[in-house]
Amino acid sequence: MNSLNLLVNSMLKSFLKKSRNYIGLVLTSLLLSGCSDPDYYLSDGSSGTLNDFKGKWLVINYWADWCPPCIKEMPELSNFYNENKDDVRVFAFNFDELEGEELDEQIVRFKVGIPSMMTNPGILFGWETPATLPATYVLNRDGVLKDTLMGPQTQEGLEDLLNSYSED
Repeated sequence: MNSLNLLVNSMLKSFLKKSRNYIGLVLTSLLLSGCSDPDYYLSDGSSGTLNDFKGKWLVINYWADWCPPCIKEMPELSNFYNENKDDVRVFAFNFDELEGEELDEQIVRFKVGIPSMMTNPGILFGWETPATLPATYVLNRDGVLKDTLMGPQTQEGLEDLLNSYSED
């Protein structure tokens, strides 16, 4: 009986030691995964990962201050964003890749009422920078590029486009 107790105690100690190492490894992995770098940054200082977009439509608009149609469509994009926040994420990306105070001034001046992405979407999603502006990219809920729209967009046009996909 005594040797059986010794064997059980030895096995129990070995199991606990290995379990502690395993639990430590799992906790460390979880902590490190929570500290991973964001995939994108916004002009307001916030950031996120591509997983933030899962389950929602994503609309990304390239614009510039020297592009009159870009400025004209901005209220439409803002209205679309405000009316469809539950289903759609909408972002602006400044074609000239302005940053800081210069970008902030243009956001106010041209009433850019949608979040402004600092990370180039072309790099993020693997597409070419558009040759002309305005350009709007539409990705479905699975992150698949569904449309590249050239020229100014309207709230109604974007809603109709998304509704047409819903019917598929």
